[in-house]
Amino acid sequence: MKIDYIVKILYSKNIINKTQTKINLLGINNKIDINKYLICKFILLVLVFLISLFMFDYGYFLAPLLTIISYFLYDYLLLDTRIKKRANIIEKDAIFFFEILVLSLQTEKNLKICLENTCNAIDSEMASEFKEVLKEVEIGKSLTEALNAAKERIPSKNVNNILLNLIESYTYGTNVIDTLNNQIEYLTDKRILNIKGKINKIPTQISIISVLFFIPLIMLLILGPILLKYFIS
Repeated sequence: MKIDYIVKILYSKNIINKTQTKINLLGINNKIDINKYLICKFILLVLVFLISLFMFDYGYFLAPLLTIISYFLYDYLLLDTRIKKRANIIEKDAIFFFEILVLSLQTEKNLKICLENTCNAIDSEMASEFKEVLKEVEIGKSLTEALNAAKERIPSKNVNNILLNLIESYTYGTNVIDTLNNQIEYLTDKRILNIKGKINKIPTQISIISVLFFIPLIMLLILGPILLKYFIS
């Protein structure tokens, strides 16, 4: 029995499609096979259920609960966290990539040629996605089709908006430079705000560390002699 047939029995079409969409967002370099991924997920859930059922006193209550938690935790750890991390990398790379693309567009109006020049000049996650776009164009896809396919692999709405602008520019022959500059400025401002947000969290984190570690140590130093005197006397 083929593994994809087993997967279709175990999971609904909607779940399979949603999982495939998430896997696509990991980019062209991800090695996850959806059938193996879902089979491993099913085996894990069965093991969690059986172990919880027979290992704990209230297994009949814990088994379903832990199985449900494992169901969502599996996707969160293996897909969702990686997608979020990749989205941050993509947005970071996009700033420099599209700045170079704008410079290229100022001297060369052909979008495909500009993308080729930019990809040759940059080595990044963003550049890898556009190299895949250019490969798809070489094997027969239109640039519009290839850019639309790239949108399905990129987990950033902001970057996908830029791709949409590129598609419209290529389709209707409009000038996209001003729009790209606005999008670059937005991504830059967003990145600055994220960095400021992380900096603003540092005092709170330090305060928590102080409460958890330093205050008990100070209390021990203060009360230590008193307790020592009490036990000795």
